[in-house]
Amino acid sequence: MLDTSLKEQVKSIFSNLSSSYVLDIYISDSHEEREELIGLLEDVASCSDKIECKINTGNGLEFHILKDGKRSGIKFRTVPNGHEFSTLLLAILNLDLKGKNFPDEFIQNRVKALKGKINITTYVSLTCTNCPDVAQAFNLMTVINPDITHETVDGAINQEEVDRLKIQAVPSVYADGEFIHSGRADFGELLEKLETKYGTETASAISGERKEYDVIVIGGGPAGSSAAIYSARKGLKVAVLAERIGGQVKETVGIENVISVPKTTGQQLANDLRTHMLEYPIDILENRTVERLELDGNQKVISVKGGEVYVSPALIIATGANWRRLNVAGESQYIGKGVAFCPHCDGPFYKGKHTAVIGGGNSGIEAAIDLAGTCSKVTVFEFLEDLKADKVLQEKLKSLPNVEVCVGSQTMEVIGDNEKLVGIKVKDRKTNEERIVDLDGVFVQIGLKANSDVFKDLLKTNAIGEIEIDLFCRINVPGIYAAGDVSTVPYKQIIISMGEGAKAALSAFEDRIRGLL
Repeated sequence: MLDTSLKEQVKSIFSNLSSSYVLDIYISDSHEEREELIGLLEDVASCSDKIECKINTGNGLEFHILKDGKRSGIKFRTVPNGHEFSTLLLAILNLDLKGKNFPDEFIQNRVKALKGKINITTYVSLTCTNCPDVAQAFNLMTVINPDITHETVDGAINQEEVDRLKIQAVPSVYADGEFIHSGRADFGELLEKLETKYGTETASAISGERKEYDVIVIGGGPAGSSAAIYSARKGLKVAVLAERIGGQVKETVGIENVISVPKTTGQQLANDLRTHMLEYPIDILENRTVERLELDGNQKVISVKGGEVYVSPALIIATGANWRRLNVAGESQYIGKGVAFCPHCDGPFYKGKHTAVIGGGNSGIEAAIDLAGTCSKVTVFEFLEDLKADKVLQEKLKSLPNVEVCVGSQTMEVIGDNEKLVGIKVKDRKTNEERIVDLDGVFVQIGLKANSDVFKDLLKTNAIGEIEIDLFCRINVPGIYAAGDVSTVPYKQIIISMGEGAKAALSAFEDRIRGLL
């Protein structure tokens, strides 16, 4: 099943395995996927003398990974090809304590501290690009904490089970039979959900330790990365505290408006941000959720979930903003596959197609006007009985021949074909009549929410939660700066956030050399 080139790559990946592994297969003689599963796993096993297959008779289709003769916590109920092929390879590497995806000691301690036995099941689709990140995160947790087990289940070959659970989106995650998550997520977000459900036995071994830096940046998106790089170039000791490097950028499929980079993707840009920061002695601390900010003289004291404490005279807040979501079935599954949030970034990909805009405020009507220039048709759905956008925008919208407006419309569900969005279900709020509208794309424009909640009691924010800044990114507290989408800077764009991050770093450095910090 694996071609010669791919086999050579797998051989290289497994060339330094230390332990022995068995792919322990249980499958019925009549299962329609029997030949494909056994063929794939035997091809993988042929790439290393440390791996072998064992075939047993079973009632369905599954296989376990055994390490040195003992069953690990990793199980698959799928033929792991497509996007999940990398999940299988990485599972073996992680069991061998290899792979670059291991979190740092503090995060590993949090995983080890989870209470009791935890059994996780993730339902996936082999065409889903979000599923591998979730499956790989849980597989890694089983390596760190032997009291955790994880099975990856392909919904397509376990359809009866999927129907019974009424699963409508992937990845869908269940912990000991209870649904806990659906859609895209990173390691830290998933860990927090387990901590909430199961609790923790003990505090981290390094909990409470105060780590001191010259500059601390909270946020790892374009603004935070830029601020960290500019600060490090001044010879300062810098730390980046972030839930994930890239931030919201990772949810953008195509990016064509970063000047000098004609075309890239959100994932690639996030990788490039990390690569650039690694050129400098910056401590990149991912999977951190800031719980509290306090002032101690001129020191800013940041406490993160799990007990770590960081201290610095200069703090740059670049936590960004999140698009407000509809929170309906299918939305998370099709983000990046028809569900979009930024018409400037993703609008050009829908040239000549029928799109919808959800939201009739200024941002929604501006988006509709923007999209009408390239799309064949734009339909605006507004929950209320009237549009709330400024009159001048509404007049402009009325002048466009390829735009229709549906007020009093509630979006009920995002509909797709497991690969991309194909439409939405909407309800007329007067008649309660529901209908399905065929679409190529949906732009959710019900507002942005600045990620400033943890700071709001200390810092001055506007009515929509943005941190108020001056021209130099300074705020109402000396030594604290804000940059990018979390701030009041107009136009929420990647390139603007990068510039604002640089400006905040330079302002912090200027204040430092003037003795103000």
